[in-house]
Amino acid sequence: MRITEFFKRDRPVVSFEFFPPRTDGGFTKLFETIAELKRLDPAFVSVTWGAGGSTRAKTIEIVSRIQREVGLTAMAHLTCVGLPREEIAEILDRLQSEGIENVLPLRGDPPKDAVDFVAPAGGFGYANELTAFIRTRWDLCLGGACYPETHTDAPNADVDLANLVRKVKSGSDFLVTQLFFDNAKYFAFVERARGAGIEIPIVPGIMPVVSAKNVRRMASLSGASIPEELQRELDAAGEDAEATLAVGVEWATLQCRELLARGAPGIHFYTLNQSPATRRIFENLFG
Repeated sequence: MRITEFFKRDRPVVSFEFFPPRTDGGFTKLFETIAELKRLDPAFVSVTWGAGGSTRAKTIEIVSRIQREVGLTAMAHLTCVGLPREEIAEILDRLQSEGIENVLPLRGDPPKDAVDFVAPAGGFGYANELTAFIRTRWDLCLGGACYPETHTDAPNADVDLANLVRKVKSGSDFLVTQLFFDNAKYFAFVERARGAGIEIPIVPGIMPVVSAKNVRRMASLSGASIPEELQRELDAAGEDAEATLAVGVEWATLQCRELLARGAPGIHFYTLNQSPATRRIFENLFG
């Protein structure tokens, strides 16, 4: 099912994101997590492409199994990293042959041994180029990434927004934001996006805090700021894992309640391949 169809329903579009594990045991655990979260009846789930495109074969395998065996709508991430357009075409052909109707085109992060992103020979340097290429031949529903606190490579918010407008015009059907912990950032961003003529759904991306160390790392990588109040609560929880999880669940629950109450079209949960925090937040929201 195309993800755009879910936005026509009279309920929030809730989705979960996973990443491909590197071990067989990780695969088993991942599908146990997906089975647990399926009970919450998400609209769709997405699977990342892996840093530097390192797990792309696994991404295709996972989204195919999710749709074929689990019975959930799946979206595959697809990046520009290291791929000429001929290989991208082959990947898109395979995804379509597997019944995958939804793709999230991304520029992607450079490989670990590279400082800056460099467009591959015969490939693409930006997500809008990849999106436009897909539109030339494949009938797919395409998402797009956006950044309430500005992409880390953009010189300023105005340039970042101009880039987003370009991406949307190239063929994005909906947008999913990078993670954030301050709802004011999301609402201000949506207002600016609407002012720039972007009318497609903008789904907030939420990452439940499961460890203070991990959230600081993710915030650093994504450019997301950590509100002082959240930082104080995490500091108070200290090394107590359960207390930290409780802080994360409560903070994300409050975020989601306000986001939905003020018109967000849904919530995209960055699960980190774990179900407990996401499940508890979902139950807090929808009972």
